[in-house]
Amino acid sequence: MIRHRSYAVPVTAVLLALATGVALGAGPLHSASSDASPGPRVVTRPEAPGYADAFATGVARQLYDHGLSRRPVALVTMPGADPATVSALTAQVRAAGGQVTATYAVRGQLVDAQQKSLVDTLGIQLDKQLRQGTVPGASTYPRIGQLVAIAVANRGSAGAPAGADAAAVRQSLAAAKLLDVPSGSPQTAPLVLVVLGSPLVQPIADGVLAGLGAGARGVVAVAPTRDQTLTGLRTDGIDQRVTLVDGNETGAGRVAAVLALVRAWTRPGGSFGASGADGAVPLG
Repeated sequence: MIRHRSYAVPVTAVLLALATGVALGAGPLHSASSDASPGPRVVTRPEAPGYADAFATGVARQLYDHGLSRRPVALVTMPGADPATVSALTAQVRAAGGQVTATYAVRGQLVDAQQKSLVDTLGIQLDKQLRQGTVPGASTYPRIGQLVAIAVANRGSAGAPAGADAAAVRQSLAAAKLLDVPSGSPQTAPLVLVVLGSPLVQPIADGVLAGLGAGARGVVAVAPTRDQTLTGLRTDGIDQRVTLVDGNETGAGRVAAVLALVRAWTRPGGSFGASGADGAVPLG
């Protein structure tokens, strides 16, 4: 990625200008020309609907530069995640050269505050069965997040066969209707893409995402523009380990999400997207 920065940055600048609707007829150049003799009348036509998204998708492969080549990605969806967005993100991961090893759906009970006793009891019991358990002293939701990470992720540099611990966690969470697990014993993946959906109780979201972040090489959480849960994750400092990207309902936001996955391989954390504190697009 670094060797292509010379053209990636200008392309991204154009993308952002289009995505935010910057009019070329406004700004300093327009001010300067107003002091000179009036020129021919220029008619500014409104931007065609969907053009920014089409542009972002069109330049995506150049920006990715195969940045996810041979890098497996596990996809985790939260309750209420938009299926169309999940499909579009999967396609963008493939466009970057990556492979979605499996899609895991978090069930409503896992993030329901009224089911905390179930989640806590199961987490404690399951943790005792594992050869390499969770961090000692972890509370309910960081613990369950770490257990989900054991089921779907690893901290290495490649996909890995699901060992005894991963198989045990998958079976237990599926039996308790906390996590939908695909058949076929898919490999665990170093990178995890989490697609947020319905608003979550903030401490629950914080705990689950922090736990996931502790068990994977890189985790990226994505959500629509100015999503309440994602904003809370940023406020509570979860972006120190987990990369946050909002705007996934747009083509530009989905491209930013995949660029965040590329970056997370070596630089986890940060906040990007339509209202990201660290910029719109993660590069380098």
